[in-house]
Amino acid sequence: MNLPIPQLPTPVLINPEGLYDPAPNGYSHVGLAPIGTRLVFIAGQGGEDAAGALADGFRAQVRQALDNLRTAARSVGGDLGSVVKQTVLIVDHSEARLHVLGEEFERAYGPGPKPTCTLIPVPRLALDGMLFEVEAVVAVNG
Repeated sequence: MNLPIPQLPTPVLINPEGLYDPAPNGYSHVGLAPIGTRLVFIAGQGGEDAAGALADGFRAQVRQALDNLRTAARSVGGDLGSVVKQTVLIVDHSEARLHVLGEEFERAYGPGPKPTCTLIPVPRLALDGMLFEVEAVVAVNG
């Protein structure tokens, strides 16, 4: 169901003085939802396509999961630019995977501040072979 919502709110994403710069890791410290928006909670999105096939490899799963997040956000009148907060779950987390995640966030969100983010290393996700999942809070008009 796509809800007719006229314009996308833009969260304010900041990194206060006195905290380290998280930009290289693809997130911001503080996200503020605009006045007059409602918060939409999007369930964890993994690297599966619409048919349920899991993408091959970590980078491909991150990319597919972010595409899925975009689809979910658009279904309620938002987009990736409406994401205020996200939580990512990574199987076998490493510095190398953190760099891939930062690169894929840059590709998906574009230049500028990224949403706030909590990264949680996990031993396993819901499906065999699943390596990445992202859930989000999106601010939309309404």
